[in-house]
Amino acid sequence: MIHVDADDPTPPFEQIRAGLAAEIQSGRLPGGRRLPTVRQLAGDLHVAVGTVARAYRELEEAGLVSTHRSQGTVVRDGQTTRIDLTHAAADFVRNIRRQDTDLEELITAIKIAWNSEN
Repeated sequence: MIHVDADDPTPPFEQIRAGLAAEIQSGRLPGGRRLPTVRQLAGDLHVAVGTVARAYRELEEAGLVSTHRSQGTVVRDGQTTRIDLTHAAADFVRNIRRQDTDLEELITAIKIAWNSEN
């Protein structure tokens, strides 16, 4: 699902928030899906409970999730959006540059992946 990169200058709560927001908006986390508890996700990602709590709070403020005492934190219905290709491409390129991949190699890999999808 998501991970926290200790080498990324982005604060961990923001990495978690952005990762979950992307999962929700892409539909990979559909409406009605219950998110892990704050404690569970903090343990899974090896971060402080407060870090995950802040990410969840910001997702709730953005209207992507709702938190109820009896149900926990649940993805709200109707949150799937069309992906912002410019933003997604910028994230992708930023991550791929860490791998010392040149542009031609990257374009070839994208073409192969594109053509292998049904």
